Amino acid sequence: FEKALDLFEKVDIELDDVTYTIVFNACAKLCNDRAMKIGKELLAKMPENYRNHNFTSTSAIDMLMKFGDVESAERIFRSIKAKGANIYGALMNG
Repeated sequence: FEKALDLFEKVDIELDDVTYTIVFNACAKLCNDRAMKIGKELLAKMPENYRNHNFTSTSAIDMLMKFGDVESAERIFRSIKAKGANIYGALMNG
């Protein structure tokens, strides 16, 4: 997962929902200071239209819960219009 973050930081690519999901998942797995910094910065830059993408929102919530940032995870959870079981699971299992 460290190599994934290294690559993400080196390559200048246009971010889409898949990229956000992959990086959030890598940050959640690493759960170290670097991962927290990258994950939270990326989340702050994420366009609003991705916040209702099921997979992207689920991975963001999972990442935040792994970081112990329950308040931010709940904020994203509350903003999602159509909640699936996977989103509830990310909030509960994080």
